[in-house]
Amino acid sequence: MEETLIVSPGKELGTVIDAAGGARTPPKGWRLLLPGDPGLTRRVKGAGPTWTVQVKKGRKVFSQGVWADGATIDRIEKELEVERATPAYAKRRQSDQARREREQQLYVEDFERAVCEFLAFNPLYLDLAARLASAVTLYATPVGSGTVARTERIPIEQRAESAVIAWMRHQTTAYDSMKIARVKGERREVRRLLATRSREILANYRSGKAINAEQCPLQVALQRLASEDASCAG
Repeated sequence: MEETLIVSPGKELGTVIDAAGGARTPPKGWRLLLPGDPGLTRRVKGAGPTWTVQVKKGRKVFSQGVWADGATIDRIEKELEVERATPAYAKRRQSDQARREREQQLYVEDFERAVCEFLAFNPLYLDLAARLASAVTLYATPVGSGTVARTERIPIEQRAESAVIAWMRHQTTAYDSMKIARVKGERREVRRLLATRSREILANYRSGKAINAEQCPLQVALQRLASEDASCAG
């Protein structure tokens, strides 16, 4: 009886590497079910032993498919095809989609509110705070964006703070075009320094300090985005 495993891609096509580092060839009759249909994958995994192929990139883990008995995959695919052709399934899908859209809208509103609370700009700059909060929320909250705003591992207040700093790193600095040495810790240090500068800019707006809009990276970035949106709308 085969056991269910988490494996990584092998050096040769059609092979995998198990947790102990050993090379394995899937059993006869098995085939690789590629990612893309979560419902099918869940049912195949629940139907018997499988080998899930994963690769880790940074802190993220990506699936490259699931090895399983080919006959089992074929059977479940046919069952799902029949099930998905029914009016009841279509109605349930429509209801699920509407629910997800409501939940997403509520989250977007909560997140934008959390961003505003983190910014805590002086009343002189409330309009700027609203524009920044809107820009950060638009950048950070789309489903599947992979940003810190989509994680549930930390409180929404921390997500909002991290999203603001990330947005400023990409929009108010030359980070995206920087040539950073491939030295361990170098990128982290660059990001730390840029975050410090971003926090200094935010502190000026919290204190109500007079700021030259044409020389402020934050206001320049927001104006650039506004111009780009106007061009797209036109």
